[in-house]
Amino acid sequence: MRPDTPAENVDHTAEAARLERTAGLYPEDAEALLLRAAAHLELSGDRPAATTLYDRLLSSSQGLENPHLVRALKASNLWEYDHEAEARAIIDGIRTAAPRDPAPWVIVAESLESHDELEAAEAAFTEAVTLLLPDGSEPPHSLHPLLFGRHRVRRMRGLPHDDRDTLADALHTSPVSLDELHDPKRVWSLGSENPAELKAEIQRLRAELGAYREALSRPFPVAMLHWPAAELTELLAAYPTLSVEYPSHDQHLATIESSLRELASSGTPNLGIVTGTVPSYEAFAASEGASPSDPILLPQYATTLAARGRAVAWPPEAGAGCWCGSGRAYGECHGVLEGAGAL
Repeated sequence: MRPDTPAENVDHTAEAARLERTAGLYPEDAEALLLRAAAHLELSGDRPAATTLYDRLLSSSQGLENPHLVRALKASNLWEYDHEAEARAIIDGIRTAAPRDPAPWVIVAESLESHDELEAAEAAFTEAVTLLLPDGSEPPHSLHPLLFGRHRVRRMRGLPHDDRDTLADALHTSPVSLDELHDPKRVWSLGSENPAELKAEIQRLRAELGAYREALSRPFPVAMLHWPAAELTELLAAYPTLSVEYPSHDQHLATIESSLRELASSGTPNLGIVTGTVPSYEAFAASEGASPSDPILLPQYATTLAARGRAVAWPPEAGAGCWCGSGRAYGECHGVLEGAGAL
């Protein structure tokens, strides 16, 4: 959620203003855009303005996709400029609500951790893992930050490994182990006069920073455009020349899956899918001064939707529903196409 770019390299205030303007043009994407704008304001140092954006979202008459995440970000921001009591009240409310999305839990626990509330941070991480990860199940990628954060806090508290710490170790792919990254004694090596110790610590810090950037600052995905059946029927009725691009809905879905598999096999990272609607596409065409019947607009429309935060990651996580909207699990739907085993 938070742009991982130093303030001296980006005008975060200007970027926040641009995102606010974009949210005005695309109210259906306001939540994602305003959260990014608030992150830029935090990076610029204008935390009160960021809180104003969080409040704007929470008071919106339109329902939010993830209100708990907005509240968690607001709490974290408030605590950073001496509104501790209000931040704690919000955090307590989130923990009581027990959201099923890992993102608010990560923000809450890391906020507690950053203010040396290690016992409370561990409790929050553990509550989240217990709620979201049934025993014996394979943790999806979205739960990795919870397991890694719990491991880190427990290591700082000097607690022995338990089964979930062992699981976190197994999931960690960096060349530097979690035990090394989370060693509370590492800070002392930074004051060492031994070049070998300093070099080793620099390597550990680089590994830690790389993992942090990968988790929090992934680029926009290469996104394929998906039309639900009803939307595709409406699109082709209004613009029949596009039937060359979409001979049938089944073929359209198969083409999306096969194209994404081909991109994945070629090493293209961070793939995703965006779902189009006819009104949104027509509005985009009008903004470009072009006709919706022009097929050149289709990939441009997909890229624009991705840039507005509308992409979902592909392939779906284990056990998740298929991206096509069939209601079946991905592994029982488009995930069983030829070549699925390669993923």
